[in-house]
Amino acid sequence: MNDYTKIEFKVTPNEEVATDVLAALLAEVGFESFVPNEEGLEAYVPHNLYDESNITAVVENFPLEGYTITYNSEFIEGEDWNAEWEKNYFQPIVLGEECVIHSTFHTDVPKARYDILIDPKMAFGTGYHQTTCHMLRAILASDMNGKSVLDMGCGTALLAILARKHGATDVVAIDIDEFAYENAKENVVLNNTPDIEVRLGGAEAIKEDDCFDYVIANINRSILLADMVNYVRCMHPGSQIFISGFYTEDMDILKEEAARHGLRYIGYAEDNRWAMMKFEKE
Repeated sequence: MNDYTKIEFKVTPNEEVATDVLAALLAEVGFESFVPNEEGLEAYVPHNLYDESNITAVVENFPLEGYTITYNSEFIEGEDWNAEWEKNYFQPIVLGEECVIHSTFHTDVPKARYDILIDPKMAFGTGYHQTTCHMLRAILASDMNGKSVLDMGCGTALLAILARKHGATDVVAIDIDEFAYENAKENVVLNNTPDIEVRLGGAEAIKEDDCFDYVIANINRSILLADMVNYVRCMHPGSQIFISGFYTEDMDILKEEAARHGLRYIGYAEDNRWAMMKFEKE
């Protein structure tokens, strides 16, 4: 069973900027899902990765001044958590008339050009977070007809599924987490997009002969910096890459790394300091 440890963080004062930074730091040490609440943040980490020293270090070295953070932990059985997430946290997401994202248990879902079914379980990527929304909009704004797409750190495979429905004909989705990998395969079947190839692994899962028109990587700053060279290797001149999962203050260092590998900066979007950038291979 895929068991988790839930950590309830009380953040004083409870401000979104503080809980966003806390979530980003926790993601660096293995946490996968985050739910803001009235007192701060609920965060979930696979039980086998739970290490209290990591949490202590995050709290003691919290970079924003003026905040007090306390926490307590609780063991959560995977099956119980999945049911709780689906019933209480995942609500339909509507992007105008273009896209609606919902689960199998939702009713009265509005009509949209693309209807996407996601049963998220513990995999990241339901469309709620600003980074995922940035990516969804970037895909919708792009001409993907007949194009090939790589979705790195695919989570639920939401982005890969939208790319396929938006016209891409060769889509690969990769995630290093085994549970996300299994969940991605389930969601691919749910959406009648079985030709999406789902792979388990990190950048090493990109094959030597892979070549994509678009690379989508919604991960975090550290992984983006470390794996940029691997993403560029599977791009051809004119290929575009969308990256997200970082703050606006991280943009300069990511631009520098992208430029080192022959990527031309196109532009960015941001929401509450969460950013997404586009580049093109020269």
